[in-house]
Amino acid sequence: MTISINAAFDSGNIRVIAIEGDRVDLEIVPDHQSDFYQWFHFRVAGVEPGRTLTFRILNAGGSAYPFGWPGYRTRLSTDRQAWRMIDTGYADGVLEWRWAADAPLAWFAYFAPYTMERHADLVARTAAVPGMRHRELGQSLDGQAIDAFSIGTGPKQVWIYGRQHPGESMTEWWMEGALDWLASPAAASLLERATVHVVPNMNPDGTRRGHLRTNAAGVNLNREWHAPSAERSPEVLCVLRAMDETGVAVAMDIHGDEAIPANFLAGFEGIPSWTEDHGTKFYDYGRRLAAHTPDFQTALGYEKAAPGRANLAMSTNQMAERFGAVAMTLEMPFKDHDPNADPEFGWSPDRSRGLGVSMLEVLADMIDEM
Repeated sequence: MTISINAAFDSGNIRVIAIEGDRVDLEIVPDHQSDFYQWFHFRVAGVEPGRTLTFRILNAGGSAYPFGWPGYRTRLSTDRQAWRMIDTGYADGVLEWRWAADAPLAWFAYFAPYTMERHADLVARTAAVPGMRHRELGQSLDGQAIDAFSIGTGPKQVWIYGRQHPGESMTEWWMEGALDWLASPAAASLLERATVHVVPNMNPDGTRRGHLRTNAAGVNLNREWHAPSAERSPEVLCVLRAMDETGVAVAMDIHGDEAIPANFLAGFEGIPSWTEDHGTKFYDYGRRLAAHTPDFQTALGYEKAAPGRANLAMSTNQMAERFGAVAMTLEMPFKDHDPNADPEFGWSPDRSRGLGVSMLEVLADMIDEM
């Protein structure tokens, strides 16, 4: 049998360098018109049962965040449903793991993929929910729809959006949990006091192309919020226009982090209009979330921006400055949430969905204070 490596599918990314005996040497393909790369997703076929292959990603050391590889474990699936972790090593710029073939096909990925086909299914079933309002806010550079949903009748305007960085696929698993909760009777209290707008995928082009961080033009969308353009970042432009129409009281930008093995929030310290009262609402939300679920913590996270030094090209800072919103960036791990670890699956689709529910439950308790 001949080993076959294939990534020519929705969200696939890998390049074969050499297959020599049981060793498979690979490279991750950079985002189009960009130096960013780290996302990989490919299929292996033609391996005899019981044969053990060694996979090596030779250019891992030049990736966007090489400091994220130590302690990382590759995701493996043989049915494209369950994605378990397998032991992975990183040394001298090479990411390496072994697989003892126990199925005719196997898929490997940086994290459990969330393809544009699954996105289409999510959009279809969510649009059918009574009371849910669907809009196509605009189109991406490749012509894909920027889908948005609104639900609720309350005056507080809540905007939830994610996957600006397409390789952070845990984002859209989070969106599944959040949208399912919003469609349930449990959301009634929140929806009486707020109108919730959800953009589950800000970057469909990067998703389909297998990018880590950028859109079809190699642009990092989370550096475009100060001045988006139709030529570089129509995805941000159409969402920001819709936000300007409604205003924003609460903004949640959903992401993934390569290095830190925990869920955490980043805020808007450093914006020109920062006040302690504004910041207190953000910090209180984080404390309440940590008390609500063991899948969140407040000890680990990013350094705070110095006064007046916030980057207003980033959405959370722009939301807080532009609208006075209680704005936040959620970061979920590619590794695991170590304070509540799962040795088999690590941070996973199911746990991402669960965190989406937990965050909205806490928001429902706090919405009158936001």
